[in-house]
Parts: sequence; C-alpha cells; structure tokens
Amino acid sequence: MSGELHAGDVAALRKFICLTQREFALALGISVHTLRNWEQNRVTPDGPGLALLRIAARHPRIIRENLESAA
Repeated sequence: MSGELHAGDVAALRKFICLTQREFALALGISVHTLRNWEQNRVTPDGPGLALLRIAARHPRIIRENLESAA
C-alpha cells in the first residue's frame, strides 16, 4: 500500500479482513463516520489514519485481534 489511498483501497482492505464497517472502525479506534468518509473518498486518510491502514494491510491478523480485545 503506497502513500496514497483511494476509496476502493480502504473498502477492499476492510473486506479482505472480513470485517463490517462497524467492526473495522472499532478495531482501528475510529468512528464509522470517518471510515465511511474514507471509503466514499470524501476524505483521504493521512497521518495516523494512514499509518493504521498500512498496519492493517500488512498485519490483518492484528486488526482482528484488536477487534476481539475492543469488544
């Protein structure tokens, strides 16, 4: 995943990890509203959000584990 993300990238990543929007947002510690903005390309993730997505792309198992501990 490069420095620039597109709406389809975020949605595809979430679907690859097999999480709903609510689950993915909870696992990342962001609001569902923020995630939807990213997925619908209204806002491009940067800074900490981009870092979280890069970690999710490289280590999807950690994201799923984080969801389990957040629930």
